[in-house]
Amino acid sequence: MSLKRLLLNSLLPIAACLFIFSCKFRQKADLIIHHAKIYTVDEKFSVAEAMAVRDGKIIAIGKNDDILKQYESDSVKDAGGKAVFPGFNDAHAHFVGYAMSLLNVDLVDTKSWEEVVATCSGFAKTLPAGVWLTGRGWDQNDWAVKEFPDNTKLNELFPDRPVIISRIDGHAAMANQKALELAGVKAGDKLTGGDIEVKDGKLTGLLIDNAVDLVAAKIPAADLAQVKKALLLAQENCFAVGLTSLHDCGLDFETVEKIEALQKSGELKMRMNIMLSDAAANFDYAFKRGKIKTDYLNVSSFKVYADGALGSRGASLLQPYSDKPDWSGFLLSAPAHFDSVANIIFAKGWQMCTHAIGDSGNRTILKTYAKYLKGSNDLRWRIEHAQVVNQNDFKLFGENSIIPSVQPTHGTSDMYWAGDRLGPVRVKGAYAYKQLLKENNWIPLGTDFPVEDISTFKTFFAAVVRQDSKGFPAGGYQMENALSREETLRGMTIWAAKASFEEKQKGSLEKGKLADFIILDTDLMSCEAAAILKAKVLATYSGGKKVYGK
Repeated sequence: MSLKRLLLNSLLPIAACLFIFSCKFRQKADLIIHHAKIYTVDEKFSVAEAMAVRDGKIIAIGKNDDILKQYESDSVKDAGGKAVFPGFNDAHAHFVGYAMSLLNVDLVDTKSWEEVVATCSGFAKTLPAGVWLTGRGWDQNDWAVKEFPDNTKLNELFPDRPVIISRIDGHAAMANQKALELAGVKAGDKLTGGDIEVKDGKLTGLLIDNAVDLVAAKIPAADLAQVKKALLLAQENCFAVGLTSLHDCGLDFETVEKIEALQKSGELKMRMNIMLSDAAANFDYAFKRGKIKTDYLNVSSFKVYADGALGSRGASLLQPYSDKPDWSGFLLSAPAHFDSVANIIFAKGWQMCTHAIGDSGNRTILKTYAKYLKGSNDLRWRIEHAQVVNQNDFKLFGENSIIPSVQPTHGTSDMYWAGDRLGPVRVKGAYAYKQLLKENNWIPLGTDFPVEDISTFKTFFAAVVRQDSKGFPAGGYQMENALSREETLRGMTIWAAKASFEEKQKGSLEKGKLADFIILDTDLMSCEAAAILKAKVLATYSGGKKVYGK
């Protein structure tokens, strides 16, 4: 026997023993994902091939060989080279509002007031007599006649059934006469931060901003069974688009307690950062109970409302609307109110998040924030939307570490008429995501659903490509403010987590963090732009457990 063969024969048993030893002493994992293209979204934006999960968290991530040699599991998935991303986190949504809308008439994409009325008429046939008919989604800017309607047809069709149907943004609504009577609304009534339209001395049914609440407050509350059904259906839809976390912007404490109970029972698995609405009862509750922080629920912020929406001309502008020269919109509260709220939130150490659309609304809030923040800080006070900003005011974001929380699909939804509202100069400070990003070098992204579509892929497409699904406009809308694919992914994951002080727990796929991730059929980072909107979620995992997909 040759020396070479002798050495080989003697080494084989040793190699076998080492293999058996390594297999025997591999660490146990609950789940192993391998042969994937894992975008970790860590600081270096590194890409891994495999990861191991135990007790809901990532315990290792790296090369295929390393993970498979060191770990074993009863659940091992070969991803087949598919792209894996951190679970998406919608930094501005209305999850509960969306959930409840699933039980009401859907008016999104209606092309005329006549279609809206016909849709309501069909839906009413499913309701018991006298029950309120409610819904949301119409947008007069999508119609051939881009004017607000009146309630004449609703009064004819529903003389005994109260009806209130909201515009897509929730900042305007149409109510029929029965609903107005039940709410005690009369021609000539006045209120701060809202408008009750009257023509020829009669109510038209159109309610703007705070006026909507006069009628909406009379709608009977859904019972617990309806709320549970709606929330679980909404959760299913969120998981289907890769959302594992979201920020619900503006809820009352009673709703928070319902959500908390469903999370504790294990039925509601959506991770939620909830902003309490600006209301005395919510402040009392919050400061008595204190901040809430679990793996599934974070309540440590307040949602305040500066002005209305651009689409309904409720946004507060420094100069009149270009398409309505005698009108500049309005603030929903006096500036002194915003100051008093900022004062108590600052004193209590909570986070302030304020809806601001118009350049006047944004300036008012930016200056109010600056009074308390006084320069660089890590309080992460947010302006929700930051939609139209005067060029002289962008620097206030950076100087005071104020975080703009934006929704890319607002830009592509509004681009058809925003220039008419704002004019060619002022519109350059609208939907200016890149310019806003440069102020703090990070920017959380969301959808504002159900104001916009829940689709995460539409968010990604709107941020990067800034076109509609038909490729309009050629070359993209105000492309100087488009975001890169990496910036967009960060905005939908780690920066969204950072916006609620949760970047150490989630938002990237790193050792020690929650194993919230998604597997897609399309690599968003390298695919053709047109393929983004066609992308599908193959599987969604929350805490290492599959919550969507086969």
